[in-house]
Amino acid sequence: MHLARAIWFEPRPPGVPPRGRRDWVLAGLIVALAVVEFAARPSLRGQPLALVVTVGLVPTLLWRRSRPLAALAVAFVVSGLVAVLAPEVPDSFVMIYVLALPYSLFRWGSGREMVIGLACMAANLGVSVAVDRLRLTDALGGAAILCAAVTLGAALRFRVKARTRELEQVRLVERERLARDLHDTVAHHFSAIVVRAQAGLAVAPVQPEAPLEALRIIETEATRALGEMRTIVRVLRRDEAADLAPNPGVADIPGLAGHPGPRVAVTMSGDLHELPTAVGATLYRLAQESVTNARRHARHASHIEVQLHADDQVVRLTVRDDGEMAGAASPGFGVLGMIERAELLGGECQAGPAGQRGWVVSAVLPRSGR
Repeated sequence: MHLARAIWFEPRPPGVPPRGRRDWVLAGLIVALAVVEFAARPSLRGQPLALVVTVGLVPTLLWRRSRPLAALAVAFVVSGLVAVLAPEVPDSFVMIYVLALPYSLFRWGSGREMVIGLACMAANLGVSVAVDRLRLTDALGGAAILCAAVTLGAALRFRVKARTRELEQVRLVERERLARDLHDTVAHHFSAIVVRAQAGLAVAPVQPEAPLEALRIIETEATRALGEMRTIVRVLRRDEAADLAPNPGVADIPGLAGHPGPRVAVTMSGDLHELPTAVGATLYRLAQESVTNARRHARHASHIEVQLHADDQVVRLTVRDDGEMAGAASPGFGVLGMIERAELLGGECQAGPAGQRGWVVSAVLPRSGR
């Protein structure tokens, strides 16, 4: 009962592709093939209804993603009427619709649309058997073909759904990790503001200029804290207790060279001082993930190179190894997490083969972290 309700209330999948050039090309190709076959087969020249039906059903291919149930219902109702009223018209002319539309219904339709579509297909087969257009064995073969098309559409649908759910989980984890990294820094800024304000009040009677210096420091700390809080608000999607461990940053990247495995060489250049905490924490996480991946997956790697360079606008991170590729490269969730983390700060991250040997990860982040 629960499964039936889940299927019935299954929504349509998001991101349905709009009608494009390939759809029109497919429609034109079907029309052209139908005309050519009609002209080339003398046995069909006395049956213009076959050509009319084939060409008339072409719009259903254009609706197969936006209105999958309507497209399937029109095609199967028309083919059922043809089976009753003109049994001499061959089935081959509607075969493309029999294959494409059930697939599209289970790939792009809602749960109730799929159930209604199954009823339409079953009714069509039943009518064909009842009017002796199909023998029972042929009907079973047709049902097997329909099941294959339906299974393919449903399998691809739920595979994409599972992949989308996993990617969303990766994005959520990265948002939360970044927010936790920023939490302690914001607390530090406000602690500094309180301390400076208390110190200014304490020494004001004997040092009249002290409050001015305290106000300048408070302004700096408050500006930084405000920037960090804006970053948290932008990336955090749900509340979670903050991790009380100290935040890693750019200064911690050289420490990645101290672990066993391939030798890690770290090169840092440019102005890396006073980077926003979000940028520093992200650079460290990207470098850490890249080095970890190289140690785990790069076969026979002897050297990992980490390069970090900053200029007035951006900070560039490059991590490269000299290992052998273990096979066809595909982005895992670690790489996807790095890409998501960089994009949260207005940057970008790419990973891929470094020529014939090795793997390279490159990231570019704006200094401002926005």
